[in-house]
Amino acid sequence: MTQKLMAEFIGTAFLLIGVVGSGIMAETLSDGNVALALLANAIATGAMLYAIITTMGPISGAHFNPAVTLAFALRGEHAWKDVLPYIAVQIVGGIIGVWAAHIMFDLSILQTSTTMHRTGTAQWFSEVIATFGLLFVIFGGVRHKPDTVPTLVGLYITGAYWFTSSTSFANPAVTIARGFSDTFAGIYPGHAPMFIVMQIVAVGIGHVVLTRLFR
Repeated sequence: MTQKLMAEFIGTAFLLIGVVGSGIMAETLSDGNVALALLANAIATGAMLYAIITTMGPISGAHFNPAVTLAFALRGEHAWKDVLPYIAVQIVGGIIGVWAAHIMFDLSILQTSTTMHRTGTAQWFSEVIATFGLLFVIFGGVRHKPDTVPTLVGLYITGAYWFTSSTSFANPAVTIARGFSDTFAGIYPGHAPMFIVMQIVAVGIGHVVLTRLFR
């Protein structure tokens, strides 16, 4: 169990390093071109997901996401007694990853996001779609071709950055951690709770639909 929790901690930390670090670099180099910055941010995040899922999957299952952990538990494929420890290390790992990114770019370590545009019905609905879609590719991959899951998740999130108005957080730990970064990837902490609620709603929908689809 210690090894699994360590893998979830390190993996989630590297996920946030990828998200926030690439966001900082992209914003710095894009000269105000938001589309170019988002493209760079999406590609870096997808690449990081492929790397950490491939390397950590055999150890912990490579959840790096409380929504994924909960979804596996609902399917009876993850012990309920391990759900809270997984979620705890995912959240802490995500925050540590954000702080590591700040250190790398010589920014203040302790920040609170002031990004105010991540709210509203469209973005909340986007988080339902983004999270449901993530579970769809995970469980579809596990059912039909498990060795493709890292690629499926990396490609899906890269694309979902662009086809969802919320830029596809799809992860409560990521949502919480990004509230601690006043950078390109940040989310105002007051807007984070509704993102998380929508992500959990998507877990419920996914459990009803995907257990039947991939029976």
